Order: sequence, then C-alpha cells, then structure tokens
Amino acid sequence: MSEFLASPTIQETLKILKNEFLFATWETVYVTVIATLFAILLGLPLGVLLVAGEKNSVMPIPKTVLRILNIIINLLRSVPFLILMIVVFPLTRLIVGTAVGTVASIVPLTIAAFPFVARLVESSLREVNPNVIEAAQSMGASPMQIIIKVMIPESIPSLISNFTIAITTILGYTAMSGIIGGGGLGKIAINYGYYRYKYLVMILAVILLILLVQIFQTIGTKLATRLDKRLKNR
Repeated sequence: MSEFLASPTIQETLKILKNEFLFATWETVYVTVIATLFAILLGLPLGVLLVAGEKNSVMPIPKTVLRILNIIINLLRSVPFLILMIVVFPLTRLIVGTAVGTVASIVPLTIAAFPFVARLVESSLREVNPNVIEAAQSMGASPMQIIIKVMIPESIPSLISNFTIAITTILGYTAMSGIIGGGGLGKIAINYGYYRYKYLVMILAVILLILLVQIFQTIGTKLATRLDKRLKNR
C-alpha cells in the first residue's frame, strides 16, 4: 500500500488534488449557481408568456409573436453548447470584456440554459388545474394577479423540480466550458486528462462532478417535496 501511495503518479495526483481541486470545485459551483439564476430570470417570464399568452388564456398575445418566441427558443435549444460558446464570443466579450475565463463562461451558459428553463416553466404551468384559474377569473382577478398569485404558486413544487433539472444540466455544461478556459472541474479534467493523459486526475474530477449533481438533486427533491401541498394533505 505504501509503495502504491509513493508512486509518482499518485503523488502528482495528490498534489493536484491538494492545490487545485478545492478552488476548481468552488468555481464550478459558483458558475453553475449564477448561470442558473440568470437563466431563471430570463426563462421564467418567457415560460409564463408561452402559457398565459395563448389564445383563450389569461393574457393572450398575437399568435405571430407567440410563434416567433417558440421558433427562437427551439433554435437556441437545437444549437450544440460547444458551437454556441463560440458563436456568442462577441457578446461575451461585450458584456464581460473577455471571451475566456470562469466569469466569461457564465454568458454562454445562461444563453444555452434559459430556453431550456422556459420550456420547463411552460411544462410546469400547464400542470396547474384550469378550475383554479377559472375560479380566480370569476372573482375578478386581473391577468397579472392570476399569474403571480395563482399560476406560479400552484406550480411551485413542479418548478423547483424542473429548476433542479436545469441546474444539473448547467453543471454538465460547465465541464464543456473548460475547453475555452472556463475554469472549474471541467478545465482540470480537460487539461490533465485530455491534454496530458493523466486519467486519474480526470476520473477524480468526474467523480466530484457526479457528487455535485447528487447534492443539487437531493436538495431540489427535498425542497420540492416539502412545498408540495398534495403531500401535506395526505
């Protein structure tokens, strides 16, 4: 055992683990959380509009506008993330001042994630019982009141579950952002595992990413379960 631990490969891996993994893990969590928050800020109102803006819904908008929104969302969702990162380089440079680095990776992550979040929000809002909305309308509630006080609160457990899916998806995207110097565990996995053939380092980075996914998923599932009124009434 002592000979195994004393081997150059293990010693080098332990050195990398000690010097780089803690900060890389923090970078990954930071970028994932910030990008998810921005994606929710953009995707939540867009998802609400896709449902509330339909014909015979609470806040109808022109059919042409709704169709254009759906086309834009579908187009952004269909572009592979690696290509999207390159395409938005000018926008990233305009916003952040550089197209590479940990902070710069937040821009393509947000752009890649907010259409996905919009679809998840749309799916959650469609689960709301129409009778609840009709009851609010019969009581004279305005469209915004119905959206803010009825549709969103009624779909909170589903929204949290879907936001959990979003944050774990973005976490996977952060690994790919290491190709453009995005930082975090993805950068370690690519720099050491792909370019330098240090596969043990890459495996450890992947294991840490899996653990982060499990942590986010567990927190999201427990929060959604706690806020689900249907489970409370059982």
